[in-house]
Amino acid sequence: MDLEKNTTPELPVQSAESRSVPHTLPEGYIPESAKPVEHAVHDVGEGMSKKEAMRIRMKSMSKKEIAYLRRKRIFEKTWPVFRFLILFGLAFVILTPLLFMLSYGFRERQDMNDPTVIWIPRHLTFKIMKQTINAMKLNAGFMDNNPLVNTLFLNIGCSICQVVTCAVTGYGFARFKFKGRNLLFGIVILMILVPTQIISIPLYMTFRNFLFGNFNLIDNSLVMYLPALMANGIRAGLMIFIFRQFFRGLPKELEDAAYLDGCGPFKTFIKVMVPNAGSSFLTVFLFSIVWYWNDFYVTSSFFRNKRTISLQIKNLDGLLNIEIFNNANANISAREKIVWFEAACLISITPMLILYACLQKHFTEGIERSGLVG
Repeated sequence: MDLEKNTTPELPVQSAESRSVPHTLPEGYIPESAKPVEHAVHDVGEGMSKKEAMRIRMKSMSKKEIAYLRRKRIFEKTWPVFRFLILFGLAFVILTPLLFMLSYGFRERQDMNDPTVIWIPRHLTFKIMKQTINAMKLNAGFMDNNPLVNTLFLNIGCSICQVVTCAVTGYGFARFKFKGRNLLFGIVILMILVPTQIISIPLYMTFRNFLFGNFNLIDNSLVMYLPALMANGIRAGLMIFIFRQFFRGLPKELEDAAYLDGCGPFKTFIKVMVPNAGSSFLTVFLFSIVWYWNDFYVTSSFFRNKRTISLQIKNLDGLLNIEIFNNANANISAREKIVWFEAACLISITPMLILYACLQKHFTEGIERSGLVG
């Protein structure tokens, strides 16, 4: 019997010349994988409007997806309107008192009895502003108990002292572990929560009989400077908290590197921590400036003869009777006197508005980095 022949086809044997010649592709050849995939016109929306493309797309959506798209479209159209109304309402509430000051501070006294005059003065004048400055004694000499000079002296000096002492205190709470730290920080929180009115009488007795009755510091600037130097000034608890939150957020490696370079704790604070805490220092300084500038309760409790702007505004009614009407018991209606009151308030807030307008960017940045928001 004959053996079955092998039916496997034999592969052609390539010669040496054919193996040596490289295989070349024809010119202009593009592989199939590199060719762009052709889509139908309705898949990509070519040649049609967005509404038509969305209508074709919605045909393949479920009812829940269509309802979601409609709600989203309604929200996108109505939210800008609500946002504008919210911002406009907030701006109106905030700016209305300032607009009243501008309107009332530069009008004649007789305009207050005219019911047709509401916002725009009929008789525009600077006389009311000049009379208010004279009544508040803001034009007094530098050494003649000038309220502006006294306020600046207390304001800037106490603010600088308070920023320095609160920064050191906040750094100690943030970086050092010692016995009683939590208890002391709880006292700091109480400084924020407890009103100043509760401790005003003990403070008065302390300054009235300072150092076992050897000194009477009432009506002396030290009643403001001593608490600031002891990190116990106006709203000092909040400032310590701001510094503590900021220093806790700085990396520990900065201090470790300073210690390796031979710096001690105090030098590390001065050379490393203070340069990195510029925004927090500015924030606390602005807070302190505003609170010392507007303070009335503390200064009225400890000062008898020293004049400040807040005390002059508080006593403005009697000052106007003496300065303008030449009668301490003059019976002038409050509606007519309101032009001088608004002028005094405008004089008081103008420096703070200028300060905030110049430093607003750095102030908001310091608030964000201090941990008070978010």
